Amino acid sequence: MPSTLDPYCGPAPDSQDLQYAWNLDPVLVLAMVSVIAVLHARSDDRHRGLTILLSLVLVIAFVSPLCALSTALFSARTIHHILVGSVAAPIAAALLLASPMKALKVPAEAVFLLHTVVYWTWHLPFAYDFALSGTLPYWLMQAALIGSSVWLWLRILSEKTSMLSSVGLAVGTMVQMGFLGAILTFAPQPLFAPHLLTTQAFGFTPLGDQQLSGVLMWTLGFAPYAAAAVFVLRKRLFCGHQALGN
Repeated sequence: MPSTLDPYCGPAPDSQDLQYAWNLDPVLVLAMVSVIAVLHARSDDRHRGLTILLSLVLVIAFVSPLCALSTALFSARTIHHILVGSVAAPIAAALLLASPMKALKVPAEAVFLLHTVVYWTWHLPFAYDFALSGTLPYWLMQAALIGSSVWLWLRILSEKTSMLSSVGLAVGTMVQMGFLGAILTFAPQPLFAPHLLTTQAFGFTPLGDQQLSGVLMWTLGFAPYAAAAVFVLRKRLFCGHQALGN
């Protein structure tokens, strides 16, 4: 692995050491507890269970050995991004929607564009290398991905967003994610230097690991947005049908 890299989650583990590679960074743990406590305090009894679920997802993403595995495998990094941007983010958005949000005044198209630019930027090889070069670059990437993802999900899930816009945001995100997944799947060579020497310990070639990442984007990555589109359609059409019936 290049000597210039100092990943926040630590050096790439091998398969024997992975089970011990928990991230118990006290600053991270304190920050997570603080965020969960604030969201828990702002939520009503109906949403308290969501804070527990959010806590579990964040622990899996940042504390469990998945954090270290994402240093070794790009496919593990993809799972990490899906957990953060497509599972934790909509849960956080659902909790935040209990209070008035000025962020909802920003046009949905602008939020989608921002999220797309952030998502693609951090998947460019030079930006990805930078994110693995130290703690600060890593958290710059995470802050950008988490912030833009929560903002996007706020617009998708908010009842102030029209049904057409909500579904369009979900489908549009699936489309742009599909393009990135296609690039990763069909690229003739590995694109990410940090993983050139770290995948073999887990039975993958660098190219095979990258191709798996593309497939994960097409499957696990699509699922939350497809579910959101169906949820919005069903909820709005059902409510509209009830209103007409009354």
